[in-house]
Amino acid sequence: MTRRLTGVQSLRAVAAAVVAAVLLVGCTTSQHKLPTQTSTPVASPTASVEGMSPADAEAVQGFYTQRLVWSDCSGGFLCATAKAPLDWQHPSEGAPISLALIRKPATGAKQGSLFVNPGGPGVSGVDFVRNSVGATSATLQKNFDVIGWDPRGVGRSSAVKCYDDKGLDGFLYGILPGERGSPEWLAASKQATTSLGQACAQNTGALLGHVDTVSTARDLDMLRANVGDAKLNYLGFSYGTMIGAIYADLFPKNVGRMTLDGVVDPASSYDDLTELQAKGFESNLRAYAQWCLTKDKTCPFEGSVDGVMTAISGLLDKVQQNPIKNADGRMLGASTMLLAIIMPLYTTANWPELDILFKDVNAGSAKVAFILADQYNDRNQQGKYTTNTAVAFQAIDCLDYTFDTDLAHMQSEARRVAQVAPVMGPFFSYGGITCWNWPAKPVRTPAPVHATGSAPILVLGTTNDPATPYQQSVNLAKSLDNGHLVTWNGSGHTAYGRSNSCVSNTVDDYFVKGSVPPQDPDC
Repeated sequence: MTRRLTGVQSLRAVAAAVVAAVLLVGCTTSQHKLPTQTSTPVASPTASVEGMSPADAEAVQGFYTQRLVWSDCSGGFLCATAKAPLDWQHPSEGAPISLALIRKPATGAKQGSLFVNPGGPGVSGVDFVRNSVGATSATLQKNFDVIGWDPRGVGRSSAVKCYDDKGLDGFLYGILPGERGSPEWLAASKQATTSLGQACAQNTGALLGHVDTVSTARDLDMLRANVGDAKLNYLGFSYGTMIGAIYADLFPKNVGRMTLDGVVDPASSYDDLTELQAKGFESNLRAYAQWCLTKDKTCPFEGSVDGVMTAISGLLDKVQQNPIKNADGRMLGASTMLLAIIMPLYTTANWPELDILFKDVNAGSAKVAFILADQYNDRNQQGKYTTNTAVAFQAIDCLDYTFDTDLAHMQSEARRVAQVAPVMGPFFSYGGITCWNWPAKPVRTPAPVHATGSAPILVLGTTNDPATPYQQSVNLAKSLDNGHLVTWNGSGHTAYGRSNSCVSNTVDDYFVKGSVPPQDPDC
């Protein structure tokens, strides 16, 4: 789960936005003749209204029993819009927000609905389903309506809005003065984050304080009822696992069949995630170096793995000291360069792109680096941002985590992360500034989830996952009262749809037949 690597902030990889691009599996080309509009049977609400005022209890009933109207939105898909309360704690107050949904009807005998989420936070589930049917196999598409939605704050739903394209360019690609961690750099970082928060508050309004993951999990239970399902079937990737885990803890009796792939453990603090992810990306960069030296005829490096890592570190230092000007005027500094390195690390199939990147930058060009960084940030060739993922990510994180802003703590954390990840680690440091002066205060305290009384939940982990390190999957599987670990021994982000038949068959048999592996299949 990686989203933010800028000159302004530390990198904490908390998203799998890239999962939507690399898991293009199981897409069907068959077309259905769909009615222009269809309505969904409404299931009885199961949300607790205990302790609520009569007005709030009535409001919850109304949201849970709303009737969705699905319209043909081309390509064999149906689209709808649901309403949700701005604040689930006070659902009768404030104007409702909108949630965008998309559905691909089952191609065979339908067992029910399967909700999917690609992660982020801040990635569009609507685009995920439209572009790749949620990375599901043909088997799952035959048995389930595959449904994606844009969580609150994201995309086509009521969305976080902050800067225009030019302002976002400055925030994401700007090179801050001074060395990372210096008083000059810290002051500039704090000012940049403060300005972003002010812009988000001005352009988003009250929604900015209600885009947390717990609220999204409550939305998901409402959507489950709105599509007529008594139980939730769910496939979540990366940050989508956090939505699923929190859902299971809130509504354990409503869990049907749930698979969580590439875990963001709700028990992890921001500092925990920082260190784990720095180690994860460092490990994958070393794996690339080994591959490059032994298998890649076009490798731009010679010597040892340690030598390659030293060369990459030197290249990062070089562009930081002497930024390279791109054709559009943007300057390539170390933070953008590292983001360009990280982009291909999500999947081993893209490792050859790193060869091209390193050769291009060594030749004094910033072209390839900005192409990769722009792909990561959803910025097109015309300089327009096609999604709001960058700012939605920030807004959600600032509600989901607390940040230690004490300078001594940040310096200590920076030293620790640099020790475990000498090349990548420094760019993950000073996370305390991530939400400096943010207008909305955190609403969640990281804690283990147990989902006591839930049905079995599959927890997938990839042993060398850079963005959501394997240990998080291990930890969550142990924390859940009915969690079942499925390990893939591989590299890259997430497992289902990009690993092997052992993983795909285990997941498909679980969803379709309810088969739970008696032990970790160790794929």
